[in-house]
Amino acid sequence: MILLLKLVLAPLLVVGSSLAGRRWGGRVAGMLVAFPIVAGPILLISCLEHGVRFGARAATASLLGLVSLAVFAVVFAFAGRRWWWPLTLAVAWAASLLTDVILAQLTVGAGGAALLVLAAVWVAYRLIAAIDVGGGVRAAAAAPWWDLPGRALATALLVLAVTGIAERVGPVVTGILAPFPIATSVVAAFVLAQQGPAPTVRTLAGVIRGLVGFAVFCLLVAVLLVPVGVVGAFGAAVAGVLAVQLGWAGLRRLRAGRPRREPESVTSP
Repeated sequence: MILLLKLVLAPLLVVGSSLAGRRWGGRVAGMLVAFPIVAGPILLISCLEHGVRFGARAATASLLGLVSLAVFAVVFAFAGRRWWWPLTLAVAWAASLLTDVILAQLTVGAGGAALLVLAAVWVAYRLIAAIDVGGGVRAAAAAPWWDLPGRALATALLVLAVTGIAERVGPVVTGILAPFPIATSVVAAFVLAQQGPAPTVRTLAGVIRGLVGFAVFCLLVAVLLVPVGVVGAFGAAVAGVLAVQLGWAGLRRLRAGRPRREPESVTSP
């Protein structure tokens, strides 16, 4: 059962979100990529293999790991305006890993980690919004046949690697590495290579918005695992992330459907 979760669940979720993102656009793709599609299975597997206390600590560390994911998005968005995608990806990965090294030295509870994430999300969204000017879209090239299998294989390898070293490095490093931007990296690199910087910025803006739901997921797992167990904690976490993401979608639809106010006419007395 655990092997099945490692090799099937996370890759299937990555492929499903990739297909949905292609249909509904860059911002939607970014928000879908920010679902805990890799970290969720990693945390679940950690709980099944090492117990709920280990899983709760790993979930708290995953909250901190979302800060490095926000750093990745900002660095990729800015670097992608000037550099080719391989160099952009390398620089963004380096920034993310450096942030992970710093975060691994911190000792904070779930509440403190959540506050750090919210602050990082706010700063990251403001920075990305400042360069989200639209335009500059190139015709998207057809995805190669190996695109989706490659994403699935990369996700499976990441899940196997992180869960495989859990016993050696402990819950803190495992949790911090769980949100490593493997799915975000693939999506952002493909958009940058095929469509250019402007759509990439919009996709990463969606990623930043999606991190709020991701943070809710990790926070609920961290807080509820010990008192209510695996099923209750993960059930509440999934419901929490869905509620946040649906709230974002409803807010966007409300803003899109709001009529613009016409200027009042001025009549002479």
